[in-house]
Amino acid sequence: MPDEGRPLVTAASTAVPPHAHLRAGGTSVVLDLVSADQPIIVHWGPDLGELAASDLADLARAAVPQRVSGGLDTTARLTLLPQQSGGWLTTPGLSGDRAGADFSTRLTLVDADVIPDAATFTLRGDAAALEVRIALAVGVSGLLHQRLRVTNLGAAPYRVDALTAGFPLPPGAAELLSTTGHHLRERAPQRQPFTIGGFVRESRRGRPGADATLLLAAGVPGFGFERGLVHGVHVAWSGDHRLLAERTPTGDAVLRAGELLQPGEVLLATGESYETPEAIGSWGDGLDELAARFHDELRAREAHPRRPRPVTLNTWEAVYFRQDLDTLRTLADRGARVGVERFVLDDGWFHGRRDDTAALGDWWVDAEVWPDGLGPLIAHVRGLGMEFGLWVEPEMISPDSELARRHPDWILRARDELPPPGRQQQVLDLSHPEAYAYIAHRLHALLDEYPIAYLKWDHNRDLAEAGSGAHGTPRTHENVLALYRLLDELLERHPGLEIESCASGGARVDLGILQRTHRIWTSDCLDPLERLDTQRYTGLIVPPEMMGAHLTSPVVHSTGRSVSLPFSALTALFGHLGIEWNLTAEDETTLAQIAAWVELYREHRGLIATGRRVHADLADPALDLRGTVARDRSRAVYVHTQVRTSALHPPAPITLPGLDPDRRYRVSIAIPDGAGGYLGQSPLAWEAAPVTMTGRAAASVGLRPPVLQPQAAALIDAVAVD
Repeated sequence: MPDEGRPLVTAASTAVPPHAHLRAGGTSVVLDLVSADQPIIVHWGPDLGELAASDLADLARAAVPQRVSGGLDTTARLTLLPQQSGGWLTTPGLSGDRAGADFSTRLTLVDADVIPDAATFTLRGDAAALEVRIALAVGVSGLLHQRLRVTNLGAAPYRVDALTAGFPLPPGAAELLSTTGHHLRERAPQRQPFTIGGFVRESRRGRPGADATLLLAAGVPGFGFERGLVHGVHVAWSGDHRLLAERTPTGDAVLRAGELLQPGEVLLATGESYETPEAIGSWGDGLDELAARFHDELRAREAHPRRPRPVTLNTWEAVYFRQDLDTLRTLADRGARVGVERFVLDDGWFHGRRDDTAALGDWWVDAEVWPDGLGPLIAHVRGLGMEFGLWVEPEMISPDSELARRHPDWILRARDELPPPGRQQQVLDLSHPEAYAYIAHRLHALLDEYPIAYLKWDHNRDLAEAGSGAHGTPRTHENVLALYRLLDELLERHPGLEIESCASGGARVDLGILQRTHRIWTSDCLDPLERLDTQRYTGLIVPPEMMGAHLTSPVVHSTGRSVSLPFSALTALFGHLGIEWNLTAEDETTLAQIAAWVELYREHRGLIATGRRVHADLADPALDLRGTVARDRSRAVYVHTQVRTSALHPPAPITLPGLDPDRRYRVSIAIPDGAGGYLGQSPLAWEAAPVTMTGRAAASVGLRPPVLQPQAAALIDAVAVD
């Protein structure tokens, strides 16, 4: 996946070819460059194979619409940057003006640079004195990347209101999927028909937000995870963004994606440019194939975490703000006994931080709580063979802090009074050079003084009135760029450092932040029942090894629900496993069972971090079946969950997706030694003697699952035998 800020491909000064066919990773993108004054994507989806120039010409001709009564003399085309000057009378690709002038532009193709998997197109409008360059690239797994850059060639400033990328859809895309939610229930799915008109999802929170849609997808009615053609688009940006699905009466359907700009946020002087974040499109026969394209491309990056994901213990739900050396040493001892490999000290370690009402910004170790610094705790943790990690929230500032009292001008605001508070805190203006330098200095000082391997980077409130200066100039865009610059600087100066994106749980989950971090904290809700959907839909973009998924205490902090250890462990298995639990309060039997589940994760984490994630489209809504299949399909592990009581008793057969249809597999229920037993009501016929079946039979005929108590799960193993 191209890095944020990668320059657009330089277009060559050559004659424009009539057509372009971009191919990679099982995807074809066919463009018509001559039927209109801008390029038109006539196909985005399954690979069409090698096509002759005459084939491309015929595809382009076949896509030209007729002139119809009551319309313009030439029916408008859905070009890469549709405009009213081309007859496009719905959402344009570019919106802006020069103090009310040049509100409508006529940008035409003047140059093209095309290679087999990428193209750059230069559009220019002499009257509007603008140039737009559009870069398209098909990645190794078949993702379609788009980035646009507009440059002001005129003497007067040009204000950019919107610049978005368009992804055309096939006619059968008649149902929309997006995600919504709130804190403790992020990325819940919602569906609706895709009818004529527009469906818009926006984030105006300064970060994607807990209610953001991770992507906007359109597919054939009823598309599921296993099957049904579906296309989806994601904005790789950690600030405000806009996703639009639009269908016109002319039969065009498109997904548009880009940054949402505040009024006056981008005002281009002569020669200045604005470049969009990447908009990334995927497609598949089912959501699992769509997701696999994202996962495969992320895993192909040089910076993707390669070593086994360390089992992490986070101290928050164990001690909250009650930090003392002896308690934390005991917690670390218990963690090491159950197999923890990384110990993370959460909120409460820094100057004046006794609760969540003060001290954000004062990033030095509290001398009252830690008279000898963090050194003694870190030495103990590392002596047990574990890495040490630390919680920080560098983008925030407490009004009750030494930093705020010294530099109130560093707080984002639209006027003299402060914006509405959230979590008793305000937001630091990282785009202010001195504020940036202060935070960078404090973080570097911590990382230089202590052997910190991991930062849990939090962001616990939405932005409101995110401006700076006497008149509140919008600063959301610049703060995102400053955040990216800070993360890049930290990683460059401290090789080996890993960073988690935690934003009041999962409120900043996007591929912009994941270019610079090593995992996300999926949600503050650790209830395994709630986590089933959260992890399923987060996984549309994020591979499991980058999703924090922790064991929870028997009574869940966020919901008060009592849950079993096997249910918690099996729900967390397909992620980056950790523990959020006061282990000092547990007996030896419980600790031994936790250790057994941790060992199960260690056994399977290589498969989880490299395999393909699958979900069965089961007819019974009371059941859930998900798994990971090895890339060579030699093995798979599945978790079968009884979500609630079923109308069927015993349940109907379940199917196992993703296996090689022509290979035979030995299928069995796996029970980790010492993990706390098996919750089935009675033995299954195939439990004592595993069954053997082909992958085709497993995916179509299936097998009877164990009858479980509601909110219980079982592990199913499938190993190829030929």
